[in-house]
Amino acid sequence: MKKLLEKANILIESLPYIRNFYGKTFVIKYGGAAQIDEGLKKCFAQDVVLFNFIGIRTVIVHGGGPKISEIMKRMGKEPTFVQGQRVTDKETMDIVEMVLGGLINKEIVSFINSHGGKAVGLSGKDGGLIGAKKKLLKKSSKKDEELIDIGLVGEVQEINPEILNSLERDGFIPVISPIGVNAAGDALNINADYVASAIASSLKAEKLLLLTDVPGIKDGSGNVLSTLNKLDIMEMINEGVIGGGMLPKVQACTRAIDNGVKKTHIVDGRIPHSLLLEIFTNEGIGTEIVA
Repeated sequence: MKKLLEKANILIESLPYIRNFYGKTFVIKYGGAAQIDEGLKKCFAQDVVLFNFIGIRTVIVHGGGPKISEIMKRMGKEPTFVQGQRVTDKETMDIVEMVLGGLINKEIVSFINSHGGKAVGLSGKDGGLIGAKKKLLKKSSKKDEELIDIGLVGEVQEINPEILNSLERDGFIPVISPIGVNAAGDALNINADYVASAIASSLKAEKLLLLTDVPGIKDGSGNVLSTLNKLDIMEMINEGVIGGGMLPKVQACTRAIDNGVKKTHIVDGRIPHSLLLEIFTNEGIGTEIVA
């Protein structure tokens, strides 16, 4: 009986959150260990299906960088990066589309559907979802600023959410690979964090959640910070506390907040059912970023 009462208490604790988030939209960037480990894949799919059945509209944007590099090497092509961005020629872009839009996207869709969901795979090409422009990197020098061309790499120019709204109305769960298309019809590879941020902004989502392989944002002493606001973030960037791979994630979060997303979260995807623990418990497990 004690165990049964504990289960009841857990359900009651989640009730206010279920009530508050009913009919709202969550955008989830799915990557890291949660996208590789078989047990974590199952937990992620179950969390998403649960969200869907209790009335939370869920949109998933996934990455796949390690898998792209693995396939490139199998095909005799060595991955090259500049400032953390993959140099993407036409052949590499074909591999990116094959891996992201085919292999990874359909695996995620299959996992969700096998647990009772109704997932649909998309890329940014579908329905003109992600309009993009070519991204050029800046290489600063003392005399002038040089632009570096890294190929078919893009940044989001606009989001057309019509196809997402249509799918959500009918109870489908969109699963999106971060491939955009420019005015000339060329496919462009885009950072999945930024795509998730742009989609959350376009949908005026309640939450943007980024699954990562770290516990959250840490202070200078290594302690995880449960809540930060934009001013805190700016100070930590200027002081060098936030940098490296965390920087684009934090930038994605602050951009989303600037564009009307209520709250953003950086969550450790290595923890089973991390989404449920972050959303439906008083304590949470990651770092939330608010305006």
